[in-house]
Amino acid sequence: MATIYEVAKLAGVSPATVSRVFNGVAVSDEKSAAVRDAAKQLRFTPNRTARTLRKQESEVIALVIPDIENPYFTELARGVEDVAQKAGFSVVLCNTDSQVDKEATYLQIAISEHMAGVILAAASDQTNLDDIRAAGRPVVAVDRGTGYDIDGVIMANRTAGQAATEHLVQAGYRRIACITGPQHIETAAERAQGWRAVMTRQFPESNADELLRYSTFRVDGGRESMEALLALPEPPDAVVAANNLLGVGAIQVLTEHGLTPPKLGVAVVGSLPFTTLSPSAVTVVKLPARHMGVTAAKMLLERIAGDDQQARTVVLRGELQPARPAGDPQVPATSM
Repeated sequence: MATIYEVAKLAGVSPATVSRVFNGVAVSDEKSAAVRDAAKQLRFTPNRTARTLRKQESEVIALVIPDIENPYFTELARGVEDVAQKAGFSVVLCNTDSQVDKEATYLQIAISEHMAGVILAAASDQTNLDDIRAAGRPVVAVDRGTGYDIDGVIMANRTAGQAATEHLVQAGYRRIACITGPQHIETAAERAQGWRAVMTRQFPESNADELLRYSTFRVDGGRESMEALLALPEPPDAVVAANNLLGVGAIQVLTEHGLTPPKLGVAVVGSLPFTTLSPSAVTVVKLPARHMGVTAAKMLLERIAGDDQQARTVVLRGELQPARPAGDPQVPATSM
């Protein structure tokens, strides 16, 4: 079996540089490529077990998410995996179903298995990171905050809710409802705040509370909420769905009632994963989930490599993709 010294010689670098490449420490692209090419030629495989014993941590990171069935988190996971794999790390995907107990179990596993770090989309505002932080494992929050002073990558959620609502107002809708996720989830609350800000400014006489529905961030939540809104004495003429799956559920119900857009306007925060409608019929605020995963993974690898700067929060913005009537030319997307 080839050694690290043979790889270094063939690549024309020092053994320390080879070690940095396989430990995920930043080196130049040129040197990294040379090392990996040499390792491939020599069929060199890092001794992960020995390195784990030396470092007291594995080359594995945990990605803990609330809903593995949501394509938004699948896209996020792809971004994480792309970066981790290039740095020589493996990713373990953990699905919590938004349950704090399941989340706590996965965090304890990350400690006991000496995982190098965790990327976490918190299950709720009751997420507890005391043990994993005490164990010295870096954690990067994604999609939502945790209440802890740690690195995070989040969306501009309030802005997304505002943009979706404002576009419906510009399209001529006036009684605009909002379906969002659980009230204790930061993303759900902030997107609803963006909707409410527009409604309060544009239509101060409207009863915003009557038009707001908190639910699950799932298709059935969108269905139940849309049915309840249509049953109001004065139903809405448009709706903002605060995530992709809520949008799917709402559109399913509207289709069943013969109210497909533009009969009843629809704006969705997050790309629609599947729908019987033409994508052009619905306004979408597209969220850069994959970029979120890439950014979070890079931040985590920096922490694993010893970066000790103050905690950072990166805020990513969505892109408004307006609905357009059939036959109309495509309207350019607008970054928010």
